[in-house]
Amino acid sequence: MFMRRRSLLRPVVRPRGAPLLRGALVGGAAYAAGRSSARSARREQDQEAAIADLQAQQQQQQQPAAAPPPAPAQSPLPPAGAPASGAAPTVTDQLTRLGELAQQGLLTPEEFAAAKAKLLGV
Repeated sequence: MFMRRRSLLRPVVRPRGAPLLRGALVGGAAYAAGRSSARSARREQDQEAAIADLQAQQQQQQQPAAAPPPAPAQSPLPPAGAPASGAAPTVTDQLTRLGELAQQGLLTPEEFAAAKAKLLGV
């Protein structure tokens, strides 16, 4: 007699709610992990911003405390076109020389104005 064979494919029996529950657990855990990492990243960014602000404030406080570089000593140099015979330079020559010094950056605008006023007798 012939014997009947069993089929090779067997149906797998699972409870109905298991895939749904597993998906909810995995999805919920991923959501919580994402929120936690986003929260910690935001906290770290806030700390970095606070540190940068404090460093900027410290630099601003230290800059006025540091002494400015000393101004170059002003010596009444004769202008380049002045006669070498020892004659006194004219007011025009002195004003030209002051203008050159101001353009070179050796005189600040305030120093230039004060020297000009002194020369003109104002």
